Amino acid sequence: MNFFAGLAIAICLGAGIAGAEPKHGIAMYGDPSLPPDFVSLPYANADAPKGGRIVQGEVGSFDSLNPHILKGRVPWQLRFLAHESLMGRSYDEPFTLYGLLAESVEVPEDRSWVEFTLRAEARFSDGSPVTVEDVLWTYETLGTVGHPRYHGSWAKIASAEAVGERTVRFTFTERDDELPLIMGLRPILKKAQWEGIDFAESGVDIIPVSSAPYVISEFDPGRFVTLTRNPDYWGKDVPFMRGQANLDEIRMEFFADGTAMFEAFKGGLLNTMRETNVQKWDTQYDFPAVRSGDIVKSIIPHQRPSGMAGLVMNTRRPVFQDWRVREAMITAFNFEFINQTINGEPQPRIASYFSNSILAMQHGPAEGRVREFLEPFAADLPPGALEGYTLPEGDGTERNRANIRRALTLMEEAGWTMDGGTLRNAAGEPFSFEILLQSGATETQQIVDLYVAALNRIGADVRVTTVDGAEFKESTGVYDFDMTWYLWGLSLSPGNEQYSYWGAEAADVEGGRNMMGMKVPAADAMIGRLLTSESQEDFLAATRALDRILTTGRYVVPIWHSPISRLAHAKELRYPETLPMYGDWIGFQPDVWWYEE
Repeated sequence: MNFFAGLAIAICLGAGIAGAEPKHGIAMYGDPSLPPDFVSLPYANADAPKGGRIVQGEVGSFDSLNPHILKGRVPWQLRFLAHESLMGRSYDEPFTLYGLLAESVEVPEDRSWVEFTLRAEARFSDGSPVTVEDVLWTYETLGTVGHPRYHGSWAKIASAEAVGERTVRFTFTERDDELPLIMGLRPILKKAQWEGIDFAESGVDIIPVSSAPYVISEFDPGRFVTLTRNPDYWGKDVPFMRGQANLDEIRMEFFADGTAMFEAFKGGLLNTMRETNVQKWDTQYDFPAVRSGDIVKSIIPHQRPSGMAGLVMNTRRPVFQDWRVREAMITAFNFEFINQTINGEPQPRIASYFSNSILAMQHGPAEGRVREFLEPFAADLPPGALEGYTLPEGDGTERNRANIRRALTLMEEAGWTMDGGTLRNAAGEPFSFEILLQSGATETQQIVDLYVAALNRIGADVRVTTVDGAEFKESTGVYDFDMTWYLWGLSLSPGNEQYSYWGAEAADVEGGRNMMGMKVPAADAMIGRLLTSESQEDFLAATRALDRILTTGRYVVPIWHSPISRLAHAKELRYPETLPMYGDWIGFQPDVWWYEE
């Protein structure tokens, strides 16, 4: 940016300075629920004892310890357990942050910039102070050569500068009310550690230094990682951290598949297990340790959106560019039968991306502000976005005749007709595609096997290819698949991340999460609206409108979700009685858990 452009931005944004003052927290809407003198988060046990260990299992492997770059496979927990940010998120509020490395946050009324003031006592694990130089270097590095998830917000930074010995300011190029919060959640790295090192190429050759309460103490690539609580952790008395980081050791063991991991849990190698299969939970958790009470079964409810999980269709491929073909794929999926077969006790279906929450699209035609937001794009919206849409329902039988007939009709409307038991287009080419899966996902494989049987009945030539974790990440990272299994977790505070999930620009960014390759102007417009909404009413309407666009786009063959988390764990592992709004966050362990004999 040249001098005059920067000066113009400074003049335009200068009016926003009035009224800004340092605060202990920041909320997306309104004020933080907790007062400046809060003792701990409401769902943390401030008196929890320290000690003990948790041993978790993961299916797959890893070849990197840097969770902030695109290259390599990293234990996903390291991003959250081994690194610390300026602010910390409360999971008892839709989107509110409280001071962590930063003692205060300051924003003007128009949120055109944000300032963070570091705590004087903030230290990295090696004892060196966390400085504004570390913060500025981290943000620029992540925003330029870090993982693509960091690039979008960095592109909206007009300037990043130190405005005091412990204070840093980020000034924004455009109105985006969420940006001040996003800036507070970036992990802070130690600049000096990375001098002379290619950050984007690092793997297991370097253990990132951070200010977090846990440090990586031992690892064997592909087998295990051990995190040990730092006894000299600087932030143990910070209100946000009281009652957190209670365990002395967190260990992650890696397995080739879910069966091996479950056997390790039964054998005592692991002392916690998160179970997603209802039938397995009801029938296979009766081994001796459960019967004796050494292992307890906990059910933890939550209020977050279902998100979307299932088989995503890649619209970059010609075979899935027609919405009628995608609707046929959804119709042929015998949800009721598969749900009963896999789960025994049927689970609720994912009806839309934000289902199970107030943000979900409403039944029937779009009304009020939702319709008002969508109507300018009416000519380009898929059927059902304005009129209303529900997923096709089967009869619960294995044959699912009515839906099979409906799927065939849709394929015929899209130009595919049955010829000798095979669907062909006008050129005589067969309707053929590949489903790409990652090895070790036993339940997913079972679902796909049942689905393929139905697809064969409508004349589809379907191949199922299973690859290891490294090849799966490589292929999906460059969108080299026809259909694959994917999951998007969504929250009650959707924001800038929605661009990386569904935005047009993200469709061409390798390593992104727009797996379906959608480029829909209406979706980008709704994301923009929810980011700049000045009222809860408009935010709600924009999100519900986005949900309609996504759901009627028919990009994913959805499965089921669970409004609860099922955890089997050693009886010594405890969690607070008071659960946060995002209750199943506790189910992912181990932030507020503790070990007690």
